[in-house]
Amino acid sequence: MHAESKKGKTRELWRFHGGLHLPDQKELSLQRPLRQASLPKRLVLPLQQHIGAPAQPMVAVGDRVLKGAMIADSASPVTAPLHAPTSGTVVEIGEYPIPHPSGLADLCIVIEPDGLEAWSELPQPISDFRSVDNQTLLQRIRDAGIVGMGGATFPAAVKLNPGKPIKTLIINGAECEPYITCDDRLMRDFADRVVNGARILQQMLQSEECLIAVEDNKPEAILALFQQLGAEETIEVVRIPTLYPSGGEKQLIRILTGREVPSSGLPAQVGVICHNVSTTAAIAEAVLEGRPLISRLVTLSGEGIREPGNFHAPLGILASDLIAQAGGYRGEPQQLILGGPMMGFDLATDRAPLTKGANCLLCLTAKEAPRPEPAKACIRCGRCADVCPANLLPQQLYWYSRAKDLENAQDYNLFDCIECGCCSHVCPSHIPLVQYYRYAKAESWAMEQTRRESELAKQRHDFRVSRLERLEAERKAKLRKKKEALKSKPPVAKKPQAGKDGDEKAAKQAAIEAAMKRAAEKKTKQQLKPKNTQNLTPAQQAQIEAADKRRNSAASNRGQQDSEPSN
Repeated sequence: MHAESKKGKTRELWRFHGGLHLPDQKELSLQRPLRQASLPKRLVLPLQQHIGAPAQPMVAVGDRVLKGAMIADSASPVTAPLHAPTSGTVVEIGEYPIPHPSGLADLCIVIEPDGLEAWSELPQPISDFRSVDNQTLLQRIRDAGIVGMGGATFPAAVKLNPGKPIKTLIINGAECEPYITCDDRLMRDFADRVVNGARILQQMLQSEECLIAVEDNKPEAILALFQQLGAEETIEVVRIPTLYPSGGEKQLIRILTGREVPSSGLPAQVGVICHNVSTTAAIAEAVLEGRPLISRLVTLSGEGIREPGNFHAPLGILASDLIAQAGGYRGEPQQLILGGPMMGFDLATDRAPLTKGANCLLCLTAKEAPRPEPAKACIRCGRCADVCPANLLPQQLYWYSRAKDLENAQDYNLFDCIECGCCSHVCPSHIPLVQYYRYAKAESWAMEQTRRESELAKQRHDFRVSRLERLEAERKAKLRKKKEALKSKPPVAKKPQAGKDGDEKAAKQAAIEAAMKRAAEKKTKQQLKPKNTQNLTPAQQAQIEAADKRRNSAASNRGQQDSEPSN
């Protein structure tokens, strides 16, 4: 299979296993030009908009923030900071519904716009990006908060530091899922940003070639990209056949290079790095203009919306506010989906905000998304295996996932499943196969986390036991050394024991007499001259003399008794 690329050259293409031809339904949102979304009353910004550690707030309630100012970050190596999409006031930091299959709430920063759109001081643009080192460019991309905007949301700066030589840089403009057209609109209206981003990435990775892959159902986008390329560049725009899911990373690598990414492996292992066109354009803005990621293009489509189209919207705008700007709902939609109809998920509420990885909001009617029929028993037809783009055995994965036999499911490469939905789409028994695989993955991750925690607890216990044993051994060693030192000392000469009892008795008697003498002397010193001894009557004088005589007689008797030898 061959395809035309830049300058009319033909390039050999390969096929991946399986895949589906689906009605694209892209004309719904391409009938209108790109629109700028207006600011809502409030922006709700989840702190977890990427794979890795969540960002931590750098602002407090009541703070005024400027457009583009960093409002959350983390010291983790795998994270992405968050910036204010407009100027305004932080009115709350609390839990709000987030766009997630669980429908649960998470910590968010809520900003009330002031309508001024006052920018913070941005970093200096790097117009000559070829003259700066890679570390400077990586830091700029990291500080801009850029993540994979095709849905993966992996921090771009981490992905751009693979630690391996890269031969091929692929810019993914396939956008193979039905209804979604935001990347198509981006390539049509901002082809210069996409190409400039590709040049920056190629400079950073020093790749031999850069391939911008676009499906052949996007001729306007292909033409716009062609017009941006110079004659001497090593960047090629490659037209690939329209087949779902050709936009999958491993599938696109197979189509363009013929290389197979190993099971549970990374594209860098085969010398390839892939980036989405939206991510590439955001990198160009960050480097060439100094702008952080604070907005994105998003598709609003489906017959449940009055005016489908593509919007340039600030991050944090609620789905309900964005749908209102597209004319509101047409009737009562059957489903509200974030993402495409194949790999997206139902939103529990339209009060969920737009995040960095959200590329599409679908409001589908009952005609477009009829209620699924009740699941029946598997008839072992094998259609799921025929269409699986990862070349797995979906039937076996289903049986093991259903039986909660997670080890066998992993033996059948459960984690190579990209959850594209091809198997569920063709299943004649209407079995929700992808739901079983997601459940098995979640259970496997939970078991792995429990195992790691158990290992960590065991390591801590073993360390404590070894520490106590070491301390006990040290204590015994010190005691042994002390005993040996005592044994080595010469014996101390002892005083003779003869007459010991008599000597002790005499010493005690001497101590008693000395104590009594000290007491008598002290008493004599403390005696004071009697007061009121003048002008006494003869009777009073006689009483005093009698008392003195008795006192002297008692003292004389005590002295005589003490001097007598004891029996």
